[in-house]
Amino acid sequence: MTQNKSREALNTSRRWVIKVGSAMVTARGRGLDREAIADWCAQIAVLRAQGRQIVLVSSGAVAEGMARLGLPKRPTTLHALQATAAVGQMGLVRAYETEFEKHGIRAAQILLTHEDVSDRGRYLNARGTLNTLLELGVVPVVNENDTVATDEIRLGDNDTLGALTVNLIEADLLVILTDQQGLYDSDPRSNPDAKLLSEADLSDPNLGGMAGDSKGELGRGGMRTKLTAAHWAARSGASTVIAYGREPDALLKIAGGVPIGTLLKPAQSVMASRKRWIAGQLQVRGRLTLDDGAVKVLREQGRSLLPVGVRHISGEFDRGDLVLCLGLDGREIARGLSNYGASEATRIIGAPSTEIESRLGYPGEPELIHRDNLVLTA
Repeated sequence: MTQNKSREALNTSRRWVIKVGSAMVTARGRGLDREAIADWCAQIAVLRAQGRQIVLVSSGAVAEGMARLGLPKRPTTLHALQATAAVGQMGLVRAYETEFEKHGIRAAQILLTHEDVSDRGRYLNARGTLNTLLELGVVPVVNENDTVATDEIRLGDNDTLGALTVNLIEADLLVILTDQQGLYDSDPRSNPDAKLLSEADLSDPNLGGMAGDSKGELGRGGMRTKLTAAHWAARSGASTVIAYGREPDALLKIAGGVPIGTLLKPAQSVMASRKRWIAGQLQVRGRLTLDDGAVKVLREQGRSLLPVGVRHISGEFDRGDLVLCLGLDGREIARGLSNYGASEATRIIGAPSTEIESRLGYPGEPELIHRDNLVLTA
């Protein structure tokens, strides 16, 4: 597909997730940039009139809270951050609601933590709620629930949240509005000759070396997290556009196929919903080191992981927890939900299926990880 045809294909993308970062939504640390918010809401109103469904993932709660509380810098303790986010969330939601109302659009607030997407029941409930809001013509405004999230359940940044939202609702496109023009072949902050990539395939192994980390005080993400988010969004077949959020009519230009920012095209087959949920989990409880034979079987035959192919186990995990599958070189091959807890798994690794009952003292599952609960990652 040529570049022009790739961009033109965005004309038919019906369901979008738009992520706006802290650097865009705030006025240089002085609270929310209400003029910018008004502009994005006006563009979203046009997109909806064109028949698109929009979910907005917006940062800015902590930054707005800092402005309201008169804090000179971002708090460092968990409770101070949570309190600041609680204050700022009020202003953030009010700002979006006020602007959307000018266009006759209802907005809804959705706050998520990783627990909401790691538990299968809560994941399906969140998906059902978002889909229902979209069918009702509402624009959901999604943010991480910073007021209750701890390090153990934190999603990490809103780029990650945007990608997980794409997978939740099976969106066609993830748009990340940022303070950079897009993805460059090197860091433009240190290399004045860096060139903007208009389009790239996510299968390109060189992309990872082009992305840098954030140096901002308000945000947690950088170009590296945006590239990771694009890979995650691709699991449901979605493309990603990374573009400068202050570009006039940026969203409308993207919808019209105008080549702004960087278009990242998915290069992998679409995962089934359950496997997207497994792949999107961040809370890894354990690690399994596999022999070369087991790695080959997983990669080439798509079969379940049997105990006989496991060399070593680390971590404390229970039945149903997420574990990583590593090759002998330590590289991740796959991840999945274990049929056994760590203590039981340790007793049966290296054993053929015929010996599982004698080692455990009761008949057990023949698979350590069933193929329906396993996702290849490399």
